[in-house]
Amino acid sequence: MALLQVSFKSKALMMQTSVNVLLPMGTNRVDVEKMSDLTYEHKKFPVLYLLHGATDDHSCWLRLSSIERYAEDKGIAVVMPNADLSCYSDMIHGHKYWTYISEELPNFIEAAFPISSKREDTFAAGLSMGGYGAFKLGLRKPEKFAAVASLSGLVDLVSSLNEPGPSFFENVFGDSSTVPKSRNDLVYVLEQMKKENERIPKLFQACGREDFLYQNNLTFRDFANSLGVDLHYEEGPGGHEWGYWDTNIQRVLDWLPLESNKVIK
Repeated sequence: MALLQVSFKSKALMMQTSVNVLLPMGTNRVDVEKMSDLTYEHKKFPVLYLLHGATDDHSCWLRLSSIERYAEDKGIAVVMPNADLSCYSDMIHGHKYWTYISEELPNFIEAAFPISSKREDTFAAGLSMGGYGAFKLGLRKPEKFAAVASLSGLVDLVSSLNEPGPSFFENVFGDSSTVPKSRNDLVYVLEQMKKENERIPKLFQACGREDFLYQNNLTFRDFANSLGVDLHYEEGPGGHEWGYWDTNIQRVLDWLPLESNKVIK
């Protein structure tokens, strides 16, 4: 895999931002053994947009998991953007991270790298706040994403808005009363998609039983099941920590509809 650490000025954010990109090597476009062979294939790679949690940044998946090794085995590119404490939203007091993540970043990545723009080749996943972001991408941009995955995700956002303790939600959403039954409420978005018979991406959801967001995940799972949504759900021992996420991102990669995938038993 090639690791590209990119900085560019985002129009949506109105500032410089950074994104890490893992690009497969070997049999595809970037092949150091065939640099003198002009007949080798120019292939566009499937891509996974991999999102960080609230206490992390765009470097954490690289530093705290083995995502590079796992992605190489699957022949998939991985794009890891920075989104600060934004909940992958256009913030009331902050930057327009939803516009950046959902529109500007994919356009930039597809123009700058050999990345497929086809829906069937485009996926998202994330942990905690990033799990919310990944599901948000899939449910609000179903024409773009074929499958999305949440690990220990904040998928039932409304239930967490008024919990005691320090919170960054006010900077993101302003008055929390504006979130329920809005486009930031994934439960509501999913319900509306089902009512309108919209195409829903494949959903993968996993959470450890010792995770403080376990009940949050059960609520979303049960609601999705009540709607008859195609949701693959897994749980097991584990808390809100990198050992769990490193293990389960492998499950996500196996589950993604790639030609080389193994079937989850």
